[in-house]
Amino acid sequence: MTRCHASSTVSRPWTLALSLALAALPLACGGGAEPSGSADASPAAAPPAKKKTTRPAPSAATVLDAAKKYLAQLPARAESATNPTTPEKIALGRQLYYDPRLSKGQDVSCNTCHLLDKFGVDSELTSKGHKGQRGERNSPTVYNAATHIAQFWDGRAATVEDQAQMPIVNPVEMAMADAPSVLRTVKSVPGYVEAFKAAFPGDADPITMENIGRAIGSFERGLMTPGPLDEFLGGKMTALTSDALRGLELFVELNCVSCHAGPSIGGTMFQKLGAVKAYETRDEGRFKVTKNPEDKYVFKVPGLRNVTKTAPYLHDGSAKTLDDVLNVMATYQLAKGVLSDDERKYLTAFLESLEGKIDPAYIAKPELPPNGPETPGPDPS
Repeated sequence: MTRCHASSTVSRPWTLALSLALAALPLACGGGAEPSGSADASPAAAPPAKKKTTRPAPSAATVLDAAKKYLAQLPARAESATNPTTPEKIALGRQLYYDPRLSKGQDVSCNTCHLLDKFGVDSELTSKGHKGQRGERNSPTVYNAATHIAQFWDGRAATVEDQAQMPIVNPVEMAMADAPSVLRTVKSVPGYVEAFKAAFPGDADPITMENIGRAIGSFERGLMTPGPLDEFLGGKMTALTSDALRGLELFVELNCVSCHAGPSIGGTMFQKLGAVKAYETRDEGRFKVTKNPEDKYVFKVPGLRNVTKTAPYLHDGSAKTLDDVLNVMATYQLAKGVLSDDERKYLTAFLESLEGKIDPAYIAKPELPPNGPETPGPDPS
């Protein structure tokens, strides 16, 4: 599942935004006073000392108390009241996630753009779909996405179940002609006929686009990556390094948490990219279809889980490195200029604590059911 679609609802006010928003606030780093010395000493021989910017080591307990007001541990699963979990549904969703037969050329699957062994991304500015076509936006990670307020950069899909259906019939992505074409293909695979009956036993006709979305969504709701931050929020005071503690203290102190909060450290609201200074981008955001000028450049604030592993950044992939996006946020969201070396070091150490553990058994590529006699072959057109 790759690029984005539009939404008609936007959170106000436009404060800090998007991809690491507020993780980029710099502190002043001024020069020190003239050093003391002999009255006849040469000024050139004794240059002014630079003011140190190193933050003292904070109390882990104090930082924890502050952080728990805004951040939360990841759940084991992002459960859905309307899509209850069953082993059969998860197993089917895993197969569908990896199956390229859901694409017109039978060479693109969900995992093509959201590689589960690569933290859910393909590391491309924008992803390749049918016949190598590229979409307009960077493919966000699927890990932990089910905890977000909505899906895609502009939130068109309310849930992962809704989102899972859209790329299949997108002409640039998986490019199936329409929903009936998708269903004919799935129904032509005998193994899927049985798997859908087992996953949706109460349905007279279980193979539907909605149930394809429910199955894939059920699998994705288990794609959680707990890491050191979760251990720290759970009370393990030694879970974070001293620099990560300094970075978390800075993250809270500078109010990064006003946008990046909750279990995914983001994904809870929409904000404007270029809140304090216009940000030039090739993609202005499809919120502009609301005809409201304020909705231009508005995107969902991304979660920061595994952010050190998911470059490039921003909706268009224009920030190639973590340093790049930190400086973009400092300049265009906060008008604070370039970060100091220490600020970057501490914030990066904290962001590294968001790197989580991937369950290799859960994401293992399953054996796909073989074609039936009427299963269509790839269509390269």
